[in-house]
Amino acid sequence: MSAVQNTLVFLSLLPIFPFLIVYGVGLWITKDKKRSLLAAIDVTTLFLIFSVAALFNIVFGTKFGIYLIILLLLITMGLIGGAQNRLKGGVNWRRLIRAVWRMTFVGSSIAYLLFTFIGIFSYIFNYMS
Repeated sequence: MSAVQNTLVFLSLLPIFPFLIVYGVGLWITKDKKRSLLAAIDVTTLFLIFSVAALFNIVFGTKFGIYLIILLLLITMGLIGGAQNRLKGGVNWRRLIRAVWRMTFVGSSIAYLLFTFIGIFSYIFNYMS
């Protein structure tokens, strides 16, 4: 594997590192904590999606993880877009994508922690029996 592939694999396995790197660089360049935090969240979400998909595949022994995440993203976009269309009479695509992406960060963070602990405990349980 090349250095780029190794770096991407490492950042996907430990998504806290891209968050800290982007936040630190953003804070250093802009001196704005809020913009740096939002940029770090946006970048880290992509790494979290791949991490959660891989953990899902490992924990449940399937190859369906990334497809499930894409399906959930599309359903969420449809629900929020439909609600936005009913309330405002139209869809603001920028706000819709931003809302879904930020919700994906929260959901993926929780799923990452949950699947990590499930994977660790199942490994320990299988090793001890």
